[in-house]
Amino acid sequence: MPFDAARFRHVLGHFPTGVTVVTAQDGQRLIGLTIGSFTSVSLDPPLVGFLPGKASDSWPGIERSGSFCVNVLAEDQGELCWAFAKEVDDKFADVGWRPAPSGSPILDGVVAWLDCSIHDVVDAGDHWFVMGRVGELQIERDHGPMLFFRGKLGGLRPGT
Repeated sequence: MPFDAARFRHVLGHFPTGVTVVTAQDGQRLIGLTIGSFTSVSLDPPLVGFLPGKASDSWPGIERSGSFCVNVLAEDQGELCWAFAKEVDDKFADVGWRPAPSGSPILDGVVAWLDCSIHDVVDAGDHWFVMGRVGELQIERDHGPMLFFRGKLGGLRPGT
């Protein structure tokens, strides 16, 4: 049965996803983009994945850098989510961060972060499926994660 992209997106919008910001440093340029398609891939070796769109202006710089940091956003970081969702010149203006072991930015206030090297990139339709090998990871604060559900941001408080 045929269906259009709008219906596909609407139905998948009923599946909640966590929200992350994937960051990297390409030379002196800091790069970051909001990603809702982040997942665990393998425990041995430790692999995670995310799916940037092929039209993304940010992905080529992350790929060139060879590494990235996945920043798991907290439910109170909505402004940060939207700031990194836009294609603008300096997404890091007024954003606090420190370098991960790879040099990729760890954003202030995130729930957790995973510092990764690019393991593989697979063609996946209008996206790339990027797998990263986790080199270091840390929980930063005990706070509910940001969720995206039916087109809106929300949260999930631990123990509720």
